[in-house]
Amino acid sequence: MRVRSSFLIAGGLLACAILGYAAGAKSYQVTGPITDISADTITVTKGSEAFQINLPKGTKGAEGLKKGDKVTVYYAMTATSVESKAAPAKAEPKAAAPKKAEPKKKGA
Repeated sequence: MRVRSSFLIAGGLLACAILGYAAGAKSYQVTGPITDISADTITVTKGSEAFQINLPKGTKGAEGLKKGDKVTVYYAMTATSVESKAAPAKAEPKAAAPKKAEPKKKGA
């Protein structure tokens, strides 16, 4: 009975791990002062780079933020649309010139 329940627990943990791995996009974070904030975006500067990130309504911890506050923003990159252009056709590889056979040496 113990072996059976151990297998059930291991299987459940494996299923949770697989679902967690396939759950979504990789998440990122940036820490720095707020250089600009509006109703729907926040701009955080890290070094010489400015990160402008969408700030949807209801984002946890977003209420009461103001310019100059030091924050850590956790975010994920998600595509909103994709445009596709056909890849250029590859040129056919040129056939290699046939090699000349070398004459066989006597006594070898």
